[in-house]
Amino acid sequence: MLESLKKLRQHLLTGVSHAIPFIACGGLLIAAAVAFAMTPSGLDFSHSPRLKLLFDIGSASFTLMLPVLAGYISYSIAGKPGLLPGFLGGYLSGQVKAGFLGAILIGLVAGYLVEALKKVPVSKYLRPIMPILVIPIVSGAIVGVLMFKVLGVPIALFMNHANHALRAMSTGNDVLLALLLGAMIAFDMGGPVNKTAFFFGAAMISEGNYQIMGACAAAICTPPLGMGLATLIRRQTWSEEEREAGIAALAMGLMGLTEGAIPFAAADPLRVIPSIIVGSAVASVIAMIGGVGDPAPHGGPIVLFAVKHRFPYLLAIMAGTLVTACLILVLKATARETLIEEEQEEHALEAEKEEEEEKEEERQEGKEKEEEKEEKPA
Repeated sequence: MLESLKKLRQHLLTGVSHAIPFIACGGLLIAAAVAFAMTPSGLDFSHSPRLKLLFDIGSASFTLMLPVLAGYISYSIAGKPGLLPGFLGGYLSGQVKAGFLGAILIGLVAGYLVEALKKVPVSKYLRPIMPILVIPIVSGAIVGVLMFKVLGVPIALFMNHANHALRAMSTGNDVLLALLLGAMIAFDMGGPVNKTAFFFGAAMISEGNYQIMGACAAAICTPPLGMGLATLIRRQTWSEEEREAGIAALAMGLMGLTEGAIPFAAADPLRVIPSIIVGSAVASVIAMIGGVGDPAPHGGPIVLFAVKHRFPYLLAIMAGTLVTACLILVLKATARETLIEEEQEEHALEAEKEEEEEKEEERQEGKEKEEEKEEKPA
């Protein structure tokens, strides 16, 4: 079990390590464009064609991130034949708005699917073309059907129903609504759940309700800011690659780009996603209670000049960031202790097994010696 989890983590890390440059490049270019094109009513590139060019290049880099993530997860599992279905599935994950969680899932599915196809017995005449023709075509077709017909339809239905549910909740308890919005913003960092909450907040601006977007704006930036802060607080917990991603995450968080936390969530989803959900929920609730209003459909410190009640807004962001950073560090430390204990148990079991094998060998040798003694008088 432990060995399987280690292999799964290695597959995820392979995908993440190849996706990080795309996230960093895209995020920082978009952040630079946003920093100079932000107005009280939102982004405005009408008088800044060069900033729009930067934004478009950054967006293209972000678009490539999902195919690269899924493609190299699949590659880690199945080798070169896994590249096509992985890249195709990652691209379609963006098309059906499945986000990075969809890319991770389809990357794993594509990799294990190709591994299964490799084991199918075929004629010796077909064997040479299997990895370059048959496996890519078959696996690509299956992955495409899964993305369009299995994953895409429920995501569209979810976004539709979730939007109606949020509208119904907007007339009820503000704190509960803020908790839900914060959790949704952080859950998949730019995926369908995140987009549903964000577009709901943006839609409410046109109806004169700025508080919902204010709660979303505070929650948007805390995942990357919290993860970036965690890499600075306890640097030895993170790899060199993760520490570099932490610097990029801080810059992206300041510009209101939730995607800066994706490298961490993709590498360790079971600990990172709960941490950022709690942090974003805290930030969203504080912003809602503080009466923060955001007339610009964007988030993070970059829109500070546009928000109403700026002190509660900054307080919400700082609180959510600290909660995220502290929670992930506690979970990482606990996980490390658990891993050490499991490894110690595994080593103890191996030692016991070796000891039993040695005893068995000694018994066998003693038995053989006795048999030799019995044979000599005869």
